[in-house]
Amino acid sequence: MAKSTGPSAAEKQAATGTSNKAQALDRALSQIEKTYGSGSIMRLDHDPARIIPAISTGALSIDLALGGRGVPRGRIIEVFGPESSGKTTLALTIAANAQKAGGVAAFIDAEHALDPTYAKALGVDLESLLISQPDSGEQALEIAETL
Repeated sequence: MAKSTGPSAAEKQAATGTSNKAQALDRALSQIEKTYGSGSIMRLDHDPARIIPAISTGALSIDLALGGRGVPRGRIIEVFGPESSGKTTLALTIAANAQKAGGVAAFIDAEHALDPTYAKALGVDLESLLISQPDSGEQALEIAETL
């Protein structure tokens, strides 16, 4: 029976190629984090899925469609759809639920049509609601990102 003396030349070359690829990947990941900040890219097994706090939409069917708990707390949420489809009602209900849970809500009114009386009827605390009526989509996004 022949005794193995270690990896063959082909195995060493394959290992070196793998090592070089791993080093190149590590450098790329490091550069991405340097440019975009810590946590901008990661291996999934290094940061197992965590439960993100959520805010109910006030509609069980929508909450279930979104994973069973509603919209993620602390994230930018865009609600869009055709006219009179319930966008404002949904957004204001989420804002009211966020406020009731001790959070702060901002409403970016792209249509410049927010009715404070209706918002109050849905449970929104008008005194603590942040509202912006931007002139453009770019301005709306910049405001949302700043918040």
